[in-house]
Amino acid sequence: MSYEDRDTYGMYKNTNESGPGPALMGADTLIGNEVHNHKGEDLGEIKEIMLDTKSGKVCYAVLSFGGFLTIGEKLFAVPWDALALDTEHKCFVLNEEKDRLKAAPGFDKDNWPDMADETWAKSIHSYYGTESNTH
Repeated sequence: MSYEDRDTYGMYKNTNESGPGPALMGADTLIGNEVHNHKGEDLGEIKEIMLDTKSGKVCYAVLSFGGFLTIGEKLFAVPWDALALDTEHKCFVLNEEKDRLKAAPGFDKDNWPDMADETWAKSIHSYYGTESNTH
């Protein structure tokens, strides 16, 4: 399902390129979007978007990968800067090999990491090759 399918308020319906998207997009419309890699392989979907409430910055997209109906599903906090919106295919692109994502630091839904911890944030940004600005 793409962000256009969850566009309850019609912000992406205008075809004459007025409106907020794709430069500004509703967070609720992005949850559930598929994430692919540069080869077009399915890497999962966005389950949550993590905001720094002090700065207002989007820090991470939490992706789900593997499992069936959330059983055995692994979650990954991917730095927002590591994702690119592909408006043609209506998905996000993460430039990672599928096997590398499987080996990435992840967690399960009952054991979320302290994403505000600077040491954790630096390790995640280092893994994905992005800049850590505290989060």
